[in-house]
Amino acid sequence: MFLDYAIIHVKGGAGGDGCMSFRHEKYAPYGGPDGGDGGKGGDVIFEARLGKNTLRDISGSTHYAAEDGRNGMGSLCTGRSGWDIVIALPCGTVIRDKDKGVILRDLVNAGDRVVVAKGGMGGKGNKRFATATDRAPRQFTKGEPGEGRIVELELKLIADLGLIGLPNAGKSTLLSRLSNAHPKIAAYEFTTLEPQLGIMEAYEYKSIVLADIPGLIEGAHEGSGLGDEFLRHIERTRGLVHLVDVGTPEPKMKAIRAYEAIRGELAEYSSALIEKPELVVATKMDLTGAEERLAEFEKELGRPVIPISAITGKGLEQLRVEFTRMAEQQA
Repeated sequence: MFLDYAIIHVKGGAGGDGCMSFRHEKYAPYGGPDGGDGGKGGDVIFEARLGKNTLRDISGSTHYAAEDGRNGMGSLCTGRSGWDIVIALPCGTVIRDKDKGVILRDLVNAGDRVVVAKGGMGGKGNKRFATATDRAPRQFTKGEPGEGRIVELELKLIADLGLIGLPNAGKSTLLSRLSNAHPKIAAYEFTTLEPQLGIMEAYEYKSIVLADIPGLIEGAHEGSGLGDEFLRHIERTRGLVHLVDVGTPEPKMKAIRAYEAIRGELAEYSSALIEKPELVVATKMDLTGAEERLAEFEKELGRPVIPISAITGKGLEQLRVEFTRMAEQQA
């Protein structure tokens, strides 16, 4: 199951207490203090790793705590530090402090890591407080508590181009023809219930990552259909590929109206999305009457679009060239 949002509580380990102790040895009548320091508490660390593509792995638990440091001991023995806890996250995860509303880190690349809850420092043993005038101090300090916070984790997939459009516009079919992805394809709306990634082999041994998000409908920003939360997964893309169905003989919405509805939803979600470079693609050109509806759509849109049929393969090679050009220009 794909999961792109989670809220968890993290807590660093508490530091161990310092020790109060005195040497008692046969040939050392004035042994003096020998209490060791407490160990540091473990940290809670988030790290981005390849092979992770969902937050499902960590959703099973809402609390993560690092190990406490051990208390100091006599003979100047320092307590062992607590073990850190390292939580693996997908690349593209945004970590936010829920209470403060600030972003702690955006883990974009594999290996990126951040300490989200520091462990407490260990307390000082009484040996630390020995002075020339106080040679037998009975003073020591407790370990500090570990840092705790509630964090929001939001996964934003990392892709070069994002496929957008109404449900059944042909996004999943196109993704399956151009990449190694195998999304669910059916003749009813909302067959895509979660984002899908596919890698398209481009020219000169280059590859382009495509992201197919669930179809939007008018009013998605108000919760209609599947809503617009999935749009977070195209925020990082270099450009958008807007698929418009011009082949269906009696669509629920005219092509130009469908195009404007999706653009409106993008604007409602983020001004940054509406400003991304956009490639408009007319789909299902294998159906009867598609050429006439394409001409009407281009006239109303005021610019040419790329006509394709993912079923017959018409226009796919041109689209592959345009995808490559678009990704390279925005690199």
